[in-house]
Amino acid sequence: MADTPILRFTPREDVRLDASQEIRKLSVLMPIYNERWTLKEIVQRVLDAPVDLEIELIAVDDASTDGSWDLLQELAASDDRIVAVQHEQNRGKGAAIRTAIDHVSGEVAVIQDADLEYDPRDFNTLLEPILAGNADAVFGSRFAGHSRRVLFFWHSLVNRALTTMCNMLNNLNLTDMETCYKMVRTDVLKQLRLSSDTFTLEPELTSRLAQWGARMYEVPISYNGRTYAEGKKIGAWDGVKAIGQMLRCKFWDTQFTNHSGFYILSSVSKASGYNHWILDHVKQFMGNRLMEAGSGIGNLSSLVLKRERVVLTDYEDVYLSKLQQKFGRHENVRIDKSDLTNPSDYEKWQDEKLDTVFCSNVLEHLEPDQTVLQSFHDTLDDGGHCIIVVPAGRWLYTVMDEQLGHFRRYTEDELAGKMKKAGFDVVYTRCFSKLGSVSWAVSGHVLKRRHLSPRQMVWFDRILPIAKLLEYVLPVPGMSLIMVGQKPKSVAQPQRIAA
Repeated sequence: MADTPILRFTPREDVRLDASQEIRKLSVLMPIYNERWTLKEIVQRVLDAPVDLEIELIAVDDASTDGSWDLLQELAASDDRIVAVQHEQNRGKGAAIRTAIDHVSGEVAVIQDADLEYDPRDFNTLLEPILAGNADAVFGSRFAGHSRRVLFFWHSLVNRALTTMCNMLNNLNLTDMETCYKMVRTDVLKQLRLSSDTFTLEPELTSRLAQWGARMYEVPISYNGRTYAEGKKIGAWDGVKAIGQMLRCKFWDTQFTNHSGFYILSSVSKASGYNHWILDHVKQFMGNRLMEAGSGIGNLSSLVLKRERVVLTDYEDVYLSKLQQKFGRHENVRIDKSDLTNPSDYEKWQDEKLDTVFCSNVLEHLEPDQTVLQSFHDTLDDGGHCIIVVPAGRWLYTVMDEQLGHFRRYTEDELAGKMKKAGFDVVYTRCFSKLGSVSWAVSGHVLKRRHLSPRQMVWFDRILPIAKLLEYVLPVPGMSLIMVGQKPKSVAQPQRIAA
């Protein structure tokens, strides 16, 4: 399992809001069901929360029957920071939160119950790790040292058991998975694939954040819990459903995001041995000043860092954010947003004196691939190498390729012709991963799967030694094609000496 650490964060007095971090608004997501007698008070506490950010309150009434919706409308009419939404039928807490997410406009969002158990004065404590640039998600723990109301032993025991199970399944070390206070960067939250309608949103959101690879922190918060007589709604059956939700996310429904590219790249990240296998084929052609064109989330980037200069590029902000988190502190690394299909975007690297362009499983996504190869050629110093890895075999093109945004799969002759047209001398060619061809064909043509799963990649990585042996046995072409082109060295013109 991937290691997703949960770090303890001690609030610091010197952390301040910084406009350069582009966090200007906090969106508070409040599910409401029959909370008429606490609603006015909690809304006022949220709006008065001592944070130096604009606050928007998205309150979703889940078909209350006690007049909560009428009161919420009155409150919204008196303060334009309140966005009031109503469900016509009762659907559950999870459904209300998912509805609220659709209305979020702030850069950070936090879940706030409509009772008075959680204190909005803790918002600043939750915000600090995010504002410091250290966290994507922060959980407020009721068991991490703050004062709290003493309540039910068995409820606490079940909570700790569920938290322990969540930690085991997701390789975390939380102390309070079931906490209401979960604050998440909106750009991450909106990418997560959430489907829970009930209290099971708590384990689902936690599991999806872990699967995303979010940087998660915990901070202590105050807690004034209610008794069942005072209106507490969660029961024993909710604990059973929480277990089912965690198992579903871990074993049956592992697609944690609707971003197909991110999901596939996260799956491939599980196959570290396979990533090393790719580089083993081409490391002899890699110089000391390398650009990785289309770095994604950095699956291969981490393997090329020990060079004098490494330029990492991508076009999608979600990938650039991951690259910055992983490699932004390396002095030899430069991270740029770039459109590889736009020749003018390469001008910023003219002074980098690049001797290697490494482009792995990117060219097939770009329609004008000839233009891209020409730009690679023009960017390299004379004698530099362009290393291309692409999916091979037109017969392997399946719905998985379509979902990935592949325009094509290449033949060796096709890619060689385009490399030569761009001005390269082809110095190395290798088609590899024959077992991968069989697996891809079965998954796409027979099983009609639309995505690779992390589990598939983990198992492929485990049997990689066998896959390497089968390279000499299986009578099928490999699923991947590696080709290396060298930019010819300039020939110096001899000087004429006057007689």
